[in-house]
Amino acid sequence: MARLTILHYPDSRLRKLALPVETVDTSIRTLIADMLETMYAAPGIGLAATQVNVQKRVIVMDLSDRKDQPQVFINPTILEHQGEAEGDEGCLSVPGYYETVRRAEWVRVSALDGEGEPFELAAGSLLAVCIQHEIDHLDGKLFVDYLSTLKRDRIRKKLEKQARLEPRVS
Repeated sequence: MARLTILHYPDSRLRKLALPVETVDTSIRTLIADMLETMYAAPGIGLAATQVNVQKRVIVMDLSDRKDQPQVFINPTILEHQGEAEGDEGCLSVPGYYETVRRAEWVRVSALDGEGEPFELAAGSLLAVCIQHEIDHLDGKLFVDYLSTLKRDRIRKKLEKQARLEPRVS
């Protein structure tokens, strides 16, 4: 397993659309393992392949307290959604920022698991939010897109300044 580099907003690669996974093979299983290692090390609760500059429709998550219940969603599709809820969201690609976002409070999703087996899952609460957040990444969308232009620009400028001030590793 290897830790992957997480792209940070406003990197334009975060806006690329992820392509469907045709076959769940060794390369996809390796990507999943690397994404889980990266997510746990960050630390985070969800990670989309787009965030590590891989344009494949793969998401990993682990909402457990012990970080021992990883979930994998390959080619996820939201089949149904209900209700509306607001909550604070953060993102590994927008480090240090948390803002209120409005999303569906319940979703039903279909996907393939890490072995390529299809499944459906009904999710509410934090899991529903996480699924929607990560699918947005696969579609080239970030949680900052739900914010006002003023807030989004302020975050972008601060992150750009921070990136300029960080020492470069050669």
